[in-house]
Amino acid sequence: MSKKYLRRNIDKELLAWKEAERHKPLLLRGARQVGKSSTVRELGQRFVYFVEVNFERDDKELRVKSVFERGTNPKRICEELSLIYGQPIIPGKTLLFLDEVQACVPAITSLRYFYEEYPELHVIAAGSLLEFALQELPSFGVGRIHSQFLYPFSFDEYLRAMEMDHLADAIQNASPETPLPEAVHAKCTQLLTRFILIGGMPEVVSTYARSGSLLDCQQALNELTLSLYDDFSKYKQRVPTARLREVFSAVIHQTGDKFVYANVSPEFNRPQIKESIGLLELAGIIYPVTHTAANGLPLAAEMNTKFRKWFVLDTGIYQRFLRLDLNQLFASESLRQVNKGALAEMFVGLEILKAAPSTYPTQLYYWQREKHGSLAEVDYVIQRDADILPVEVKAGTRGSMQSMFQFMAEKRSAYGIRCSLENFGSFRDIKIYPLYAASRITR
Repeated sequence: MSKKYLRRNIDKELLAWKEAERHKPLLLRGARQVGKSSTVRELGQRFVYFVEVNFERDDKELRVKSVFERGTNPKRICEELSLIYGQPIIPGKTLLFLDEVQACVPAITSLRYFYEEYPELHVIAAGSLLEFALQELPSFGVGRIHSQFLYPFSFDEYLRAMEMDHLADAIQNASPETPLPEAVHAKCTQLLTRFILIGGMPEVVSTYARSGSLLDCQQALNELTLSLYDDFSKYKQRVPTARLREVFSAVIHQTGDKFVYANVSPEFNRPQIKESIGLLELAGIIYPVTHTAANGLPLAAEMNTKFRKWFVLDTGIYQRFLRLDLNQLFASESLRQVNKGALAEMFVGLEILKAAPSTYPTQLYYWQREKHGSLAEVDYVIQRDADILPVEVKAGTRGSMQSMFQFMAEKRSAYGIRCSLENFGSFRDIKIYPLYAASRITR
């Protein structure tokens, strides 16, 4: 029995790509096991024919790499693939899916020729370690390839996967001026805690939707964390897997704080750690939050890459690596009890990333007063229209906002945003968004 497909927000964008009169070959990008293949297969049902080429699975038996290695003529490629897979490849009727395309660089190169010589055909390419291959092709696809980025499930997607569209819609329609009824707010907070525990990896969300068992989810997370470690050996042969594991562990343990290289391991020097960080980021399993002076737009103009925080791609994977006390997480009225609130800060950052347009990955920034001896720090700084806004994350319903007020005074912010376990609301120049509505703060 096949698994039920759980809807993703990107589905509508992929459908729009299918229906567009002019469509470039599409590159679906994202970390391993975030749902790229299943999303494309779901889109494939909208076509009369669907041809899936998996370069890791099919090459040994079907030798599909040789089809692309012999030349870049897209019509010849399609003729041969049609014979190999026994399916017609017809423009407007067939979706050609090149999966695990990083295993066949000529197939990546061929995408530009599909754009130039066979633009009427719908072609999607994806791969779990695709960014490593693209790094070797720095000028690849400029103006010829359409990229979209996929992340693990957001909280909104999770609610809809659990068939709670009414709650997801209620959150989308609420605002600091029109808060949710307290009973609904309490329900959303309870569901949020469950989501943070299991995380948004599709395999885990699917497991929970199917069985409702947290124990099954924990087993799925254990398998996912092992597969992440197994992938380390594929990143770069001259970088020891042990070093990648050590650096990855350091990222997890330093979540919520400025990353300190000296706290990783005395066995590795700074360049070695920096290289490992770069590989983990390229694989899409860690994300940076970079310091910015935030004196004007764009925020990147005044960023300082020497001051960075890092966090992993999923809260479920994070808690499994730390082996957090799950009973404590459920019993506590606030997330503050769990790892000093770093989990809440990480969740908000992930929601901001997932809420960004799928065609362009956003960057995350934080602010810290640069005067000597100052401890003022704002968790996130965002751009909303033409405004630069500070965002403070609180793991409970209380907490000082002295740093945010300092930021607002120095930068003359229109207002500040507080993300906490409180309901929607506002006071003074602060707008309050519940943690479960973190995806709303940028729009």
